[in-house]
Amino acid sequence: MRIVVVRTIGVAMLGLGLVLAGCSGDQRSELTADSKGATEATKTKNADVYTTLNFDDHSEQENAAKGLLASPEALEIKDDEGNVVWSQEAFNFLDEYDEAPDSANPSLWENAKNNHLYGLFEVMDGIYQVRGYDMANMTLIRGNTGWIVFDPLMSVETAQAALQLVNDTLGERPVVAVVISHSHIDHFGGVGGVVSADQVAAGVPIIVPENFAEEAVSENVYAGSAMGRRGVYQYGAFLDKSETGTLGVGIGLGQSLGTVSFMTPTDEIKATGDTRVVDGITMEFQMTPGTEAPAEMNTWFPQFKALWMAENATASMHNLYTLRGAKVRDGNKWAEDLMETLDLYGDQAEVSFEAHNWPHWGNDVIKKYLTDTAAAYKYINDQTLLYINQGYTGDEIAQMLELPPDLAKNWYTRQYYGTVSHNARAVYQLFIGWYNSVPADLNPLPKTDYAAKLVDYLGDIDQVIDKARTDFDNGEYQWVAEIMQQVVFAQPDNDQARYLLADAYEQLGYAAESATWRNEYLSAAQELRAGQVIPAGTAHSGAIVANMTPTMVLDYVGIRVDTTQVPDLNARINVHLTDDDDYAITVRAGVVLYQPGVQLDDPDATWTTTKQGLITLASGDLDTATQAIEVSGDQTLLATILGAFGQFDTEFPIVMP
Repeated sequence: MRIVVVRTIGVAMLGLGLVLAGCSGDQRSELTADSKGATEATKTKNADVYTTLNFDDHSEQENAAKGLLASPEALEIKDDEGNVVWSQEAFNFLDEYDEAPDSANPSLWENAKNNHLYGLFEVMDGIYQVRGYDMANMTLIRGNTGWIVFDPLMSVETAQAALQLVNDTLGERPVVAVVISHSHIDHFGGVGGVVSADQVAAGVPIIVPENFAEEAVSENVYAGSAMGRRGVYQYGAFLDKSETGTLGVGIGLGQSLGTVSFMTPTDEIKATGDTRVVDGITMEFQMTPGTEAPAEMNTWFPQFKALWMAENATASMHNLYTLRGAKVRDGNKWAEDLMETLDLYGDQAEVSFEAHNWPHWGNDVIKKYLTDTAAAYKYINDQTLLYINQGYTGDEIAQMLELPPDLAKNWYTRQYYGTVSHNARAVYQLFIGWYNSVPADLNPLPKTDYAAKLVDYLGDIDQVIDKARTDFDNGEYQWVAEIMQQVVFAQPDNDQARYLLADAYEQLGYAAESATWRNEYLSAAQELRAGQVIPAGTAHSGAIVANMTPTMVLDYVGIRVDTTQVPDLNARINVHLTDDDDYAITVRAGVVLYQPGVQLDDPDATWTTTKQGLITLASGDLDTATQAIEVSGDQTLLATILGAFGQFDTEFPIVMP
C-alpha cells in the first residue's frame, strides 16, 4: 500500500489534524494522525542531557561566532523562477528559546543554533568563509589579484549569493582558481556560480584530488535514484523547520535546492606533498582518499600557518556509513590520515578550518581537536573488531559501544551527524559483511512475508496494539517501533498500527542527538500519518550525466538493463569512438560486459559515435541515441538494449510495504 502526496519542494508540510478510524483496544481511545508533543519520558530523557554535558562550556559557540564581518538581516535565496532554494529565515524559531524545547535533544539544539549563525567570517587576514549559505562552507583565500575559492557549495544560486556577499564586503576581485576538496556534490555543485566555462577555458584552474571526476559522477549516477529517495529521510527534506521538525543535519542546516553544475577539472593532485602556487598563494596538499570520501585532500597554507581539513574534521562525529547509502568508509584509515596531518603540520598550524561548521584557533587546541577526532574513529574501528573477535554480531556491537568519557565530553566529537552505533555497523560490514553467521539469516523471508507470518502467529492484533500502547506509555519507544513496524508491513491499512508506529518514531526523533537520526524518525512519522511526499518537477542533474566517461556510460547501461527481460540476448558489438579509445561490448545472457581498447572480429554490429554521442545511451531514449550513433550491422540491437532498460523508482516506499 502506498499513500502519496505530491508536493513541490519548498512547500510547507501538510497539516496533520486528521483523525482516521481504525482498530483499537476496547478500553482505549483511538489513535490519531496528529503530531504529538514530547511525552514525559522524552522530556525526562532530554532534561538528563543537561546533567551529562557541560553546557557552561561555550567554546564551540564562540568559534562559530568568531570573526563575523557581514550578515544580511534576512537570508532567503531564490532561483530565477522565484522558488526558495535556501532559507535561514525558516530556522528563526531557534532564536525563540533560551533553552531547548522538550521536543529537542539539548545537545543537538546547541549544534543547530551554531549552524544558524550565517554570513561572511574572517578566519584570519587573507582567509574568509561564507557559512550558513548552504550545507557546506565556501572558503576564499585572498591572492595578489583575486580569490581562490574552496568548495563552491551545492547550488549555483547559493554560490552566487555567497560570492556576492564577499565582493560587496571586501571589494570585488576575480576568481583566479577553484579548489574542490572532495567528490561529494555539496562541495562542487555550485561551481557554475563562481566561474564560467569560458573563464576555465581561458586559464582559471579547477584543482581537485586524483579520481575526483570519476567518483563525483559515479556516486550520483549508479545508485543516485535510491540515494535521492533515502536522502529525503536523512536530510529531512520535507519536514517542517520547527522545534518538532528538522533541526538541520549536524554539519549544516540541510541541502540547498537550486541548480547543480559540474565542470571538468583541469588539474589533479596526485600525491601528498604536491604543491601549487596560484596568485601568490602556496598550497601544499595532503591526499586522504578513502576517508570521508573516495577522493579527498587536505590543504596546508604555509604562509598563513593555516590548515584546511576538507571534511576530515567537522566539529561533529562523521559517518563511516551514511544513512542515504554510500560506500563504507575505513575508520582506521581516517584516523591514520588525521595522525599524518598532525605529523606534517601539527606543530605549525595556528588555525584549522573546514568544509562544514567552524574553525578552531590555537596550536594546542588544534592538536587536541585532531587527536580526539582521530581517536573517536580509531576507537570505533578497534573496539568493534575486538567485539567481532569475541563473537558478537553487528547489532549487538552497535548497542555495546559508547565513546570513552574523555572523548564523549567534547562538543566537537558529539554525534550530531554520524553516530557510534551506525558507524560500528559500518566497521562490521567492512570486515565481516552482512552475514551474522546465524543460518536462519542466510536466506531470510522478505520483510512483508515475515511480517505477515509474525502477525498470524501473534493472533489478535487489537491486543498486540493495546500491549504496545502500554509499552509506549512506559517509554519503550524502540520496542514499540519494532513491533508496530511489523504490523504495518503486514497490515498497511491498519490505521491504529500506523499511528502508534508514527508516535513511537516521533518520540525517538525528539530525543535523538544525531540530526540525521532525528530526520529519519520524523520523516517516517510524517509518511505514516500523511502519506508519502513526492517532490514535483525534480530532475537529475544533466551537468553530471554530461561528464560521464565512456566506461561510466557502459557501466550505467549494464545497471539499467533488466536482464530478466532479455535473458536470451547474446550479442557482440564494437563501439568506435572518433575522439577516444574504442570499446568492445559483449552481451551474454542479457548481461552487458565490455572491454576498453578492444575491437572484436566479425561483430554483430558496430556503433560509431563520439564520447558525447555515447552519453545519449544514458537517457534510454532511442530517438536521441539513433541521431547520435551511426549503426552498421544489426540495426535492432540498439533498440533491444535500450528497450530492456528498467525504470528507476525515485518514489519507493520505506516505512510502508
